Amino acid sequence: MKRIPQIIFIFLSILAFSSQAQNYSILVKGGHVIDPKNDINEPMDIAINGDKIVLVAKNIDAKTAKQVVNASGLYVTPGLVDIHSHNFHSMRPGDPVADGFTFRSGITTTVDAGSSGWKSFDRFKEEVIDQSETRVLAWLNIVGEGYRGGAYEQNLADMDAKLTSIVARRYKDHIVGIKTSHYNGPEWIPVDRAVEAGKLAGNIPVMVDFGGTRPAHSIEELFFKHLRPGDIFTHCFAELGDSRESIVDPKTKKVKPFVFEAQKRGIVFDVGFGGISFAYSQAIPALEQGFYPNSISTDMNKGAINGAMKDLLTVMSRFLAMGMDLPSVIKATTLNPAKEIKREDLGTLSVGSIADLSVFNMREGKFGLFDYTGYKINASKKLECELTIRAGKIVYNLNGISDPVVLSGRGQAH
Repeated sequence: MKRIPQIIFIFLSILAFSSQAQNYSILVKGGHVIDPKNDINEPMDIAINGDKIVLVAKNIDAKTAKQVVNASGLYVTPGLVDIHSHNFHSMRPGDPVADGFTFRSGITTTVDAGSSGWKSFDRFKEEVIDQSETRVLAWLNIVGEGYRGGAYEQNLADMDAKLTSIVARRYKDHIVGIKTSHYNGPEWIPVDRAVEAGKLAGNIPVMVDFGGTRPAHSIEELFFKHLRPGDIFTHCFAELGDSRESIVDPKTKKVKPFVFEAQKRGIVFDVGFGGISFAYSQAIPALEQGFYPNSISTDMNKGAINGAMKDLLTVMSRFLAMGMDLPSVIKATTLNPAKEIKREDLGTLSVGSIADLSVFNMREGKFGLFDYTGYKINASKKLECELTIRAGKIVYNLNGISDPVVLSGRGQAH
């Protein structure tokens, strides 16, 4: 009888030692970490406990973790932030629901670009935001009906700055800014009311999806007379003829001088690749002349996924092929977009931050990266997502590089 307490003591001691030995739920080990916010660009290990990053250091003992991700020979970055996507399938039938298209590209935060307005945001939140494991944020459309196309987006009477700002304030944890409509008229009303709504909602930014008028509106006037520093000009490398002024003169192939001035002033230039919203005829000369986008995003929608765009990693690979270095491309998909939406808690691997991580392989081979015009550049390298962690859970694992190989997200089989 006297031996029982001793056995219990030994058992409890073993449990205590085991608990101490495994301090971390996940350890991402041996990868080359690129974290622009913390100026890290070297091999490091990242320890996660629960949903938080608790240690970033070299040579963390693998025995201290319950699950180890072997990232040797791979790149480890903050979870990617895509600030231009479309996920409200109720408004645009057939468009993607976030989780099926984000994690496989290393995206942990996606921002819907105006699919909903103040009239439809409640439904969008219920059907998409609340149902997604991906962090889904939103640009609220200045049009009350949201992104429905046709006459809906030409209705100036439905562009109400006050009502839009009320909803933006009510859902400030989910709504990051205001989005202009696809308006084809000569007025500046959609832009001006979006900016007014942004001011009323606490000086949140505006994303401008600009064009459609003939003759095209002046983008110089847009940058210097209508937008504020911090407002975003998306589809910055679009070339759409006389319906939208481009940043590179199609005849001289020179970046217009006021574009550099606008970027210095604080106007944000976002890629928003989309279906017909990116042309190499704009991007290649711009990069050659030292003009780089502030952020790289997809404008994810069904047509873009099945067309030239494919996914965020393919868009990022295009910029690598055009001469941007990898740290700059990672900065344009992590730190910069997080700043642009005023969510600097995202896009970082800082200790104490939410454990959103992406692990990438740089595939070597022959890749044809084309735009909607059919122009193609050949590349020898292409980014590929190996593993994605969202809030401390492995939600995508391409080749089973974790030990044990267990998905801990909602996407696992039941």
